[in-house]
Amino acid sequence: MSIRKSIVFTLQTVMTGLAAAFLYILLVQPDLLRNDDRVVEVTESTPTITPEPVAGKASVQAFGPVSYADAVDRAVPAVVNIHTAKVITRRIHPLLDDPVFKQFFGNRFSNSRKEIKTSLGSGVLISRQGYLLTNNHVIDGADEIQVLLADGRKMQATVVGTDADTDLAVLHIDIDDLPAIVIGNSKNLRVGDVCLAIGNPFGVGQTVTLGIISATGRDQLGINAYEEFIQTDAAINPGYSGGALINANGELIGINSAIYSRSGGSQGIGFAIPINLAKGVMTEIIEQGHVVRGWLGIEAQDLTAALAESLGIDAVEGVLIAGVLRDGPADNAGLMPGDVVTSINGTPTTDAHEAMRVISKQRPDTVIELGGIRKESSFTLKARVIQRPQQSPTRN
Repeated sequence: MSIRKSIVFTLQTVMTGLAAAFLYILLVQPDLLRNDDRVVEVTESTPTITPEPVAGKASVQAFGPVSYADAVDRAVPAVVNIHTAKVITRRIHPLLDDPVFKQFFGNRFSNSRKEIKTSLGSGVLISRQGYLLTNNHVIDGADEIQVLLADGRKMQATVVGTDADTDLAVLHIDIDDLPAIVIGNSKNLRVGDVCLAIGNPFGVGQTVTLGIISATGRDQLGINAYEEFIQTDAAINPGYSGGALINANGELIGINSAIYSRSGGSQGIGFAIPINLAKGVMTEIIEQGHVVRGWLGIEAQDLTAALAESLGIDAVEGVLIAGVLRDGPADNAGLMPGDVVTSINGTPTTDAHEAMRVISKQRPDTVIELGGIRKESSFTLKARVIQRPQQSPTRN
C-alpha cells in the first residue's frame, strides 16, 4: 500500500510540475508556443554579371547599357542642322495707300517692306551620295537652304522633292566624304524600347535627348494626311523637326516631326515619322520626283452604332462615305454619299483611315472592287483609281 501511495504521490508531483511549467510559459514567454513554419514566397531579381564589352560593337545588352554614347557616336555625324531663309513682303500701314497722303508725299513712302525670314531645323544624311531627309515644313517656301554638318562644314542644299501629305522632303548636297546613318527597321519597334532624339533645339546646337517608345502607329491626329507616327517621350523641341530618332544601337528608326504641347515646349509627347514609311517616300521622290498615290475622291469616316442608328442604317460594320467629289473616280463609278463600304477587293473594311490607306497604295489606273450597302440593299461596283492630286500643306 505504501508503494501505491508513493507512485500516486510521484505522479501528482510530476503533473503539478508540468502544469506549473505550462502556466509559466503561457504567461511569461508565450512566443515559445507560436508556430514559425509559415512559407513566405518572394520574387528576387537574378544577379546579372556585366559582360566585357566587345570591340567594335555597341554596349547594348538585354539588361540595358550603362551608356548610350556608342549609339550617339554612330548617328550624330549624319544629323545636320538646316538653316532656311525666305524673302517676305510685309505691308506697313493702309494709310500709306490713301490718295490724300500720296498727293502730298507721292510714292516716297512705300507701303510694303521686304524682309528676310529665317528658321531652323534638322535633317538626316541617308546616303553618302548626299541625299538627306527632313520635314517638308522645315524647308517649305524657302529661297535658300543651308546645311551645317556636324564636323562644321557648310554648303547650299537643293530640293529633290517634297511630299506634303507625309510632311517629308528630300534634299541633296554636293560634297565629298559624307557620313551616312544606318537605317533601322521601324516595323519591329515595341512600346518600351529605348530611343534617342537628335536635333538642334532653339538653335543652341546639336542636342541628344533620351526616352522610350510610348506608342506606335499613331494616326488621326490631324497633323498630316497620311499618319503612322511613332510616339515618344524623348524631349522634342522646336528645331528638332527633321532630325533623327534612333534606337539604342544608333540606327535610324524615325524622322522627328511634331510635338503635342500647350506651352510650345516639350511635354513628353513627341511624334516621329517611321523610317519604313519615310524610306518609301524618299525612294519615290528620288526616282520619280514625287510620290504616286491612288485616289478615288471620297471622304470617309468610321461608322459607329450611334451614327448608323441616326442614319437609319442597320449595318454597323463598314465605312461611311460622307462625301464624293463630283466627276471624280468614285462619282463616275456610282458611289454616293451615305453609302456604307464594307469591303475593298473582297477584304472587309471597318476603319476609315485604313480604307483610305489601302486606296492610296493602289497604282493609278488600277480598278478596284467596292462592296457595300445602300439603303438596306447590298451593292458591288468597280472604280478606277487615279493619281492623287498634289495638295499644299496646311501646317501653321
